[in-house]
Amino acid sequence: MEDSAPRRSRAAFAGLVGVSQVLGLASVVLTGVWMGHFRGGFAWNGSKQEFNVHPLCMVLGLVFLHGDAILVYRVFHNEPKKNVKLLHGIIHLLALIMSIVGFVAVFDYHRAAKIPDMYSLHSWCGMTTLILFCLQWLMGLLFFLFPVASAWLRASYLPVHVFCGLALLVMSIGTSLLGITETLLFNIMPTYSKFTPEGVLANVLGILLVCFGLVLGHLMTREEYRRPPNPEEEALSVHFKTLTDGGSPTTP
Repeated sequence: MEDSAPRRSRAAFAGLVGVSQVLGLASVVLTGVWMGHFRGGFAWNGSKQEFNVHPLCMVLGLVFLHGDAILVYRVFHNEPKKNVKLLHGIIHLLALIMSIVGFVAVFDYHRAAKIPDMYSLHSWCGMTTLILFCLQWLMGLLFFLFPVASAWLRASYLPVHVFCGLALLVMSIGTSLLGITETLLFNIMPTYSKFTPEGVLANVLGILLVCFGLVLGHLMTREEYRRPPNPEEEALSVHFKTLTDGGSPTTP
């Protein structure tokens, strides 16, 4: 009976992780179906088909892979911290590469079609998100994966890094919703209100992205799902507690 609560918690955690993966993969698949079936497919020739690469790469990179990179610290409880850090960094790198490909695709299409760049709220939010994502990845590389900073700096930056990871996921999903709406209004505005299949599919995609973010947020903010601390994490916690209590770390 004493183990029933932890067992239920582990079962709930596994179920939520599974739900998050279904939601994330479904979002990627629906984006591919939308761009592939309704918008004419994919190409890399400056045409509208090249533009279609953009939403697929952004949902795959800045939303799904980014979310999974955050989640690895919750999923791999018993793996060595160094291995989890490496996996976290690699998945984020893949997300960054996909995102850059998506940005190049949309700028290339705009240049070929002589469409102005960076005038919409979607483009402003997207560029801000990508720049901050690049900085977040670089800071994580320098502070945690191949640390060049002192323990004092790492301890003070750790909560900022965690917050920024979740904040960037929220920004990515919000920017995706703006992009979905913008694409629908540009392409099917006269028929959007008639519940056309393309409009319904895109709306479902938006709901899936929101649900993916909500499930990830829940998994990342519940204390019982945290990775059990190891000596490295304990050291960082001691430093951070010293900082927040107004004292000075015992080691630099």
